[in-house]
Amino acid sequence: MVARLVIAAPSSGAGKTTVATGLMAAFAGRGLAVSPHKMGPDYIDPGYHALATGRPGRNLDAYMCGTNLVAPLFAHGSRGCDLAVVEGVMGLYDGAAGQGELASTAQVAKLLKAPVVLVVDASSQSRSVAALVHGFASWDPEVRIGGVILNKVATDRHEHLLREALDESGVPVLGVLRRAPAVATPSRHLGLVPVAERQAAAVEAVVAQADQVRAGCDLDALLALARSAPPLPDAPWEPALEPVAGRPVVAVAGGAAFTFSYAEHAELLTAAGAEVVAFDPLRDEELPEGTSGLVIGGGFPEVYGAELSANARLRKAVAELAASGAPVAAECAGLLYLARSLDGQPMCGVLAADARMSQRLTLGYRDAVAVSDSPLAAAGARMRGHEFHRTVIEPGAGGAPAWGLRQPTSRVEGFVQGGVHASYVHTHWAGVPEVARRFVEHCAR
Repeated sequence: MVARLVIAAPSSGAGKTTVATGLMAAFAGRGLAVSPHKMGPDYIDPGYHALATGRPGRNLDAYMCGTNLVAPLFAHGSRGCDLAVVEGVMGLYDGAAGQGELASTAQVAKLLKAPVVLVVDASSQSRSVAALVHGFASWDPEVRIGGVILNKVATDRHEHLLREALDESGVPVLGVLRRAPAVATPSRHLGLVPVAERQAAAVEAVVAQADQVRAGCDLDALLALARSAPPLPDAPWEPALEPVAGRPVVAVAGGAAFTFSYAEHAELLTAAGAEVVAFDPLRDEELPEGTSGLVIGGGFPEVYGAELSANARLRKAVAELAASGAPVAAECAGLLYLARSLDGQPMCGVLAADARMSQRLTLGYRDAVAVSDSPLAAAGARMRGHEFHRTVIEPGAGGAPAWGLRQPTSRVEGFVQGGVHASYVHTHWAGVPEVARRFVEHCAR
């Protein structure tokens, strides 16, 4: 059994990431092996979690992977750990649009049988905090709110008023955090700036978050609450696939421009028989030796457009690999990198399409059906994913589109061209592990 806590909030912006990361780092500083998890599809927060714990940050997404895999994926990630800290998504009861509690923090907390700590932004309230906490604690009797951490508290007098009010709620105060600029993490068009882009500053921020949590929270009480969680009967998820012969090399893009990936993808590719080799399109001028397949996930190519464009040797190598018919799986940032241009700067030119920044945010879960056969999926295969970008590509789909989507409106998008599958839709392969084996099979041919 792994002791566990879910860090939730009434709404986004209350300080979940700061508190969750600070708790992870503070408990790791005590010598505990801490397993970090993030609910929902977000790629950025897990980078800070990994920095705090020294372990891969892992996502628990009930929409993309299915509710039946939440506890097994949790058990897989937390194996051998003393404590797991799970950061929630949005407000406690917010989930996939129009689908009730699906993919909400509350649903995942119930699936994990985990106590919830509610982080409340107390900056503009005093006695009303008790009504807010009472409402959240009583809304769903299956959700166990074991305590509150008050964030952005102004003064000792403010703290006294808040504690006095919460005495009547029956929910204990497990921490009080003052406003602290040192713990802040800068944001831009898609949320926090990833760790890979600000390594030294990110380390300093995580240290400050740990110090703040250590000083303001009752770590002993929080650990006791985590240890009150009952055992989970679920066996750990395993990346169990029959390996393909030949051990083909699959190159996976990384570095500051391509930071979005789920840890399970590399595990599944390895289990399917691939030799997974990372490379950095900002630095490396050649693909890894023997590359027979390429995975280019999400990230921020729009921030590094000039540098990516300047690496003409690698752009040419990618184009030649794609032209040879080798499997290439590209999601979002990878789609932009394969385009003819991004904001007027030459990219790999694999796709006859041009991309540019936009003021409009495209965000949401997607129910996808494969329109065309590709190394990722046979036509007609169903997958769930999500979109998260402020760019557009024209045209939005090729002659052989990648996916047909039903949300928010019915449309086709993406490109299937030779061995290339390129799309804005991010997917999580743990829910459909046969995707990894199919891809590796195509690499081995």
